[in-house]
Amino acid sequence: MLRNQNMYPYLLFYIIKWTILAGLVGLLAGSASAFFLVSLEWAAKTRETYSWLLFLLPFGGMLVSFLYWKYGLNSAKGNNLLIEQAHGAKESIPFRMAPFVLFGTIVTHLFGGSAGREGTAVQMGGAFSEFIGKLFKLDEADRKIIIICGISSGFGSVFGTPLAGTVFGLEVLALGLIRHEAIFPAFVAAFVGDYVTTSLWGVGHQHYEIGSIPVLSFALLLKVIFAAILFGLTSTLFSELTHWLKKQYTKLFPNPMMKSFVGGLVIIGLVYLLGTRKYLGLGLPLIDDAFEGEVSPLTFITKLLFTTLTLGAGYQGGEVTPLFAIGSTLGSSLGDLLHVSIPFLAALGFIGVFCGATNTPIACFLMGIELFGSEASLYLFLVCIISYLFSGHSGIYTSQQIGVSKSKHISVTNNQSLQTIRLKNNKRS
Repeated sequence: MLRNQNMYPYLLFYIIKWTILAGLVGLLAGSASAFFLVSLEWAAKTRETYSWLLFLLPFGGMLVSFLYWKYGLNSAKGNNLLIEQAHGAKESIPFRMAPFVLFGTIVTHLFGGSAGREGTAVQMGGAFSEFIGKLFKLDEADRKIIIICGISSGFGSVFGTPLAGTVFGLEVLALGLIRHEAIFPAFVAAFVGDYVTTSLWGVGHQHYEIGSIPVLSFALLLKVIFAAILFGLTSTLFSELTHWLKKQYTKLFPNPMMKSFVGGLVIIGLVYLLGTRKYLGLGLPLIDDAFEGEVSPLTFITKLLFTTLTLGAGYQGGEVTPLFAIGSTLGSSLGDLLHVSIPFLAALGFIGVFCGATNTPIACFLMGIELFGSEASLYLFLVCIISYLFSGHSGIYTSQQIGVSKSKHISVTNNQSLQTIRLKNNKRS
């Protein structure tokens, strides 16, 4: 064991080493996120200009599914593959994951699927981190850390939230635990990734105004707690419906290409049934409407349905930005019902539903501060805690493990994945 006075050279070496390694991951992930965000903007504008592109959605889905089936190796596991590898699994993260998920997500958005962007950025970051790890021949312990760097850099750069990105990579692996041994590398990767995206490449991020913060009162706290419970339950609905639809689509259409083709037809049918295209893509216009108080009470459930049907059919993209749209529109609708400032509740919903679906309360709290300011920190933290609890042991990432149960009254085995718990519950029912 090293004496205290002898440990400082090793700590200095640790800082230099991970500044270089994590900085390289951030540089690559930030550049990829910048290209990705510009491409997404192009895809959205092109889809709005040429409305007939929607009819190519089934064929685009077939093409992407074919590429993944034929050449993707294990890339189709997406974010869950990164989480498994960060836990020490021996499966390799193929570098092709980066171009595959980038192309697949652009196709999804160009032709009208309802999906997000965080999954793409995180997977690109993970692929780059594996590349750097192999290049420098990192051992097993360091490989886990650099994969966390990939997750943090991808998340922080695509949303412009380096602090949230740092903690997201540490917190998303297991419920109730944070990997402190990787906190410095994760911060470097997220900071560099965000800096490269915004400052080096000049790609900005959208911001929203939370408005004036209501005066603290007992009645307001009760209203916020009530809203937070609904946010947590909504996140559970989103997660479970997505998993169920994936299972049902696969059961009905074992061929992944046919599954995506039929899923695309379903989205087209919904568009013409409802007579609107506002639920396609990321849902950014819906978020704008939510903060303006211009959404109907059922907007959040309709966006939820569009997104779960898209992802359930195997289309590429993330879940987080649609979760922002679902949460902010739900919060906006609750504003009138609870007689609370609409932008304020929209912001709480923005963070709350996302928190419940990802089981990352600290990262979501930090994201709330980075996006909306510290004035609402008390309410943001309260919403994250309550939503996290009421989402139960479910979530969008089935490879997440149980580090610590959310309650001693809920019997689960530590280190089990959410997928294992779901399978056990299904057998019991």
